[in-house]
Amino acid sequence: MPDGLRMSNVSHEFGSNRVLNDISFDVAPGEIVCLLGPSGCGKTTALRLAAGLEKLQFGQIAIDDQIVAHPGDYVEPEKRGVGMVFQDYALFPHLTVAKNIGFGLKHFSDAQRREAVERALTQVGMSEYPDAYPHELSGGQQQRIALARALAPTPQIMLLDEPFSGLDVARRADLRDTTLHVLKNAGIATIMVTHDPQEAMYMGDRIIVMNEGQVMQDGTPESLYFQPENRFVASFFGEVNQFASTVRNGIIETPVGQITTDEFADGTEVDVLVRPEGLHVGDSVNGHDIMANVDAVRALGEVNLMHLTLEKGGHIHARVPRRFSTLNQNSVAITLDPEMTFVFPMS
Repeated sequence: MPDGLRMSNVSHEFGSNRVLNDISFDVAPGEIVCLLGPSGCGKTTALRLAAGLEKLQFGQIAIDDQIVAHPGDYVEPEKRGVGMVFQDYALFPHLTVAKNIGFGLKHFSDAQRREAVERALTQVGMSEYPDAYPHELSGGQQQRIALARALAPTPQIMLLDEPFSGLDVARRADLRDTTLHVLKNAGIATIMVTHDPQEAMYMGDRIIVMNEGQVMQDGTPESLYFQPENRFVASFFGEVNQFASTVRNGIIETPVGQITTDEFADGTEVDVLVRPEGLHVGDSVNGHDIMANVDAVRALGEVNLMHLTLEKGGHIHARVPRRFSTLNQNSVAITLDPEMTFVFPMS
């Protein structure tokens, strides 16, 4: 049985700069794993090492339980059974779509090559374009051809490097959906690099959050969003309201409400991070409510973002359903949702 991709204790340096520091993860056949993090965190270097485009310095890489890289030994990229899609498409401008896709199939017979090209074009919904040239296609169509070219040799592993970053919003959404279904139907172990948390949550069965060459957390989109293990992960998945506090008698006081805790000793200084949807907004029920003045309301598609100033001082953001009864009020009551509230000791 195919075993997918496994990276074990991989480190990498460029000169004196260590860009990867002892990272380990695996990707099962049919699983899509997103490497997510800011620019310079090491995610693209990890992808290039998996592809064989960089030689491994420390650690080990295996594909389907066969070691393809460790210090002093190296399997060439073309012998790893890996397909790769770059953000810049990397199509040959002087070749037709069919010849671009068939370019890497030199070991195929003519009949096998034609069949593989036709199959790949059908997979990505571009079967009507074998004779077109890249310049005759839109950016989204060119990226579909790049995906078809990577799929044609039926690789064991697919590696995607920011594949949608050059597209407008509509084309990006369409191509993401196509790519997700194509890869799932093909059952290919896939790593996708992205700096976009929403994209990672859309595409990934698992997300590996990276920062400064290290894995900060590895888990499902749901676990990373609702159970972040550190401040970096919590804040990387979108805006947060942040408050400093100190634990006293098992209680953490914040300007937007109390949190009970048995995790931190009394006197511990903590950071409290609250997602905007973790602030419930409503009408005042009694004189003890935490009140906030409404500064502005902005429509963000399915939700509205409320800019609020607490009556006791401090600017906060709340995210509420689009149809919301209190939008025209000058002031609202605030209630804290513990499931969207995360507490970490101050570093």
